[in-house]
Amino acid sequence: MQRSGSGVGALHHSELQELGLLYRQTASDLATVREDATTQRLSAYLNQLLGRCHNLIYMGQKPKVSGIVRFYRDTYPQVFRETLPQTLLAFCVFAVAGLVAWVVTLHDPAFAYRLLGPQMMETIEQKKMWTDSIVTIKPLASSGIMTNNLSVTFATFAFGITAGVGTLYMMVVNGLLLGVVGAATWKAGMAIKLWSFVAPHGVLELPAIFIAGGAGLEIARGLLFPGLLPRRKSLAEAGGRATRLLLGTIPMLIVAGVIEGFYSPSNAPVAMKFLLAGVLFVALLTYLFFVNRRGQAAVRADSAL
Repeated sequence: MQRSGSGVGALHHSELQELGLLYRQTASDLATVREDATTQRLSAYLNQLLGRCHNLIYMGQKPKVSGIVRFYRDTYPQVFRETLPQTLLAFCVFAVAGLVAWVVTLHDPAFAYRLLGPQMMETIEQKKMWTDSIVTIKPLASSGIMTNNLSVTFATFAFGITAGVGTLYMMVVNGLLLGVVGAATWKAGMAIKLWSFVAPHGVLELPAIFIAGGAGLEIARGLLFPGLLPRRKSLAEAGGRATRLLLGTIPMLIVAGVIEGFYSPSNAPVAMKFLLAGVLFVALLTYLFFVNRRGQAAVRADSAL
């Protein structure tokens, strides 16, 4: 019977076992031979042989477009729904921080000066948007915005290794900033200007930050609450889920960066900006909560049998 595939995929189970045994024996022989200075040629040969075998065993399959499509179509929505409690916790921390900052700013204007700085506050008091300069440098601004958003998102995710403290800190800081800016612009009569700017890209950018926060908290959960698993294995599994969760935010942030650099600061009608925001938000929620639900239900049914 002709076997399909190449490399390791073309071997039978017994041949794979033999390959593994030979690999370990060769590695052991190489370690022994290296101790003898007179066997340099044999050592070089075994090292080359072991290297070729290592590449054969451990090289992954070449990435395929179909695999990327399958990840975003099937895997990512499932991972998002499985880790939804962590994302909701990140959102709640952000929202509470934003609400507190809003209330404090309304009662203590000096708080906004301390957090935003006098230059930005003077711009707001003059009823000017600090984003007007983006219009003149759209391509450069879009690139810088993407880089900044990706940096914040990856930092929020990575800080999960601090038992979630760093992730929560990032959520609090971002919530405070949005709350203070929202309250300051509302007092200056610029609420529509602010939210018509934020809405088109914010419906993608903010959920991406919440999801990154959820990814960081997933790492913290695996570290702090391993359950019946060894802590190292629990952290490894949680880290895998968190990494997949983070990967899904990259397209969201790229699209948000383009919109923020080119469309959000434009003179497009306010109604059109909010309409775009609504369409994008509904599309995002539909994707995250409803795509591949049948496939996920089928997997759960099979595992229950």
